[in-house]
Amino acid sequence: MISRRMTLLLAAGIASLSAPASAGYSPFGTANFRAALEAGGPVLVHIDASWCPTCRAQKPILAKLLSQRDFAGVRAFAVDYDTEKAFMREISAPDRSTIIMFRNGGEAARSTGDTAEERIEALIRSAL
Repeated sequence: MISRRMTLLLAAGIASLSAPASAGYSPFGTANFRAALEAGGPVLVHIDASWCPTCRAQKPILAKLLSQRDFAGVRAFAVDYDTEKAFMREISAPDRSTIIMFRNGGEAARSTGDTAEERIEALIRSAL
């Protein structure tokens, strides 16, 4: 029989797996990221850790902005800080709560630790 604690842990794990997709994120993988870059449109990468309070503050802001018509063409990826170290080295992003915008296959702008909606919006707009 599954304990109450195990049931809660399983539910939390399932919820965390579905959260990025519902927030407008595409499933992350280096192949998916490279394909998005090659397509040439704006690409957002959010270096995220489930335990990071700054990342948690950024998520609803990004979800709100990515749901707006102005940002419909932005392809967004949540990159797990704890498991994607090789990718983070590749894009020179050692810190969690980092948001990087790419345009035309290259980096256009980056921010680390920012939770101000207007600055995050400006960061995304810089790659449109």
